[in-house]
Amino acid sequence: MTFQCEDKTILDDWLTVGPSSRLAGHSASDPYRTELLSREVLVWRDAKGQVAAREGEDSLTVQDAYGYLWICPSGKPGKPLFSFPEFSEAGRRIVDCDGIGVAVSGLRMVENFLDMGHFPYVHAHYLGEVPQTEVAAYEVSVDESADEIWATDCRFFQPKTSKSATTGLDVQYRYRVMQPMSAILYKTAFPRPGEMDAIGLFVQPHDEEHITAYCLLAYFDDTSSDTDLLAFQHTIFGQDKPILENQRPKRMPLQPGTEVPTRCDATSVAYRRWLTRRGTSYGAIR
Repeated sequence: MTFQCEDKTILDDWLTVGPSSRLAGHSASDPYRTELLSREVLVWRDAKGQVAAREGEDSLTVQDAYGYLWICPSGKPGKPLFSFPEFSEAGRRIVDCDGIGVAVSGLRMVENFLDMGHFPYVHAHYLGEVPQTEVAAYEVSVDESADEIWATDCRFFQPKTSKSATTGLDVQYRYRVMQPMSAILYKTAFPRPGEMDAIGLFVQPHDEEHITAYCLLAYFDDTSSDTDLLAFQHTIFGQDKPILENQRPKRMPLQPGTEVPTRCDATSVAYRRWLTRRGTSYGAIR
């Protein structure tokens, strides 16, 4: 393989190359073309409907799961693709919000997804508002058996937690990081306060400083249209995009003390330590 990446933690991982719907109308003679780790990859369905992919003349290990296409660049995945049971849970709306291009490291994108502190400032009147800016203490742990990060007991007052929300709500949150470039957040479902919606963030790294960030919803919402749900998420992503693209450096510094965290950054600190322990360097400054 000729991927421009020497990071084994990324090469042995499952990286998305977009929604499965991209393959509609494509075949081996006319494959879907996209970029991963600075190389063009070709993806298609064969005559039996199975997903196939290649980079140059080399076949790639690929699978179709959760409505997305996943490639292991090395062909030797370090572990199976993460579980996402909410995707097939009865009563949930599954809405693919597709992706948005961002000129930043994939690690920066995931870290932003984990950050509650920016809600009142970047997502005012949606996910937060001044003066209710405090991030209450929460718990962060690493599930050693699954090699995943969990942030639990998170809560934040939000004026409009989702498209279906009609009043503000003290929202309960849980964050889960399954891979360096993939995470899921769970938040109080407005129509069913006892349940939690799930939002998946799947990052396709085109190179170390350019990505497409995809969003997949597994919601309890019987009133909003798909278009409304998609528009709401793209509003939120659109507010994040200029902030992320103006961060310097674009890659994530992993040296201790380079960027000083505060109490509300406990998940970010855990994420950076987890990346360092794993030896992740793609999209990072070490």
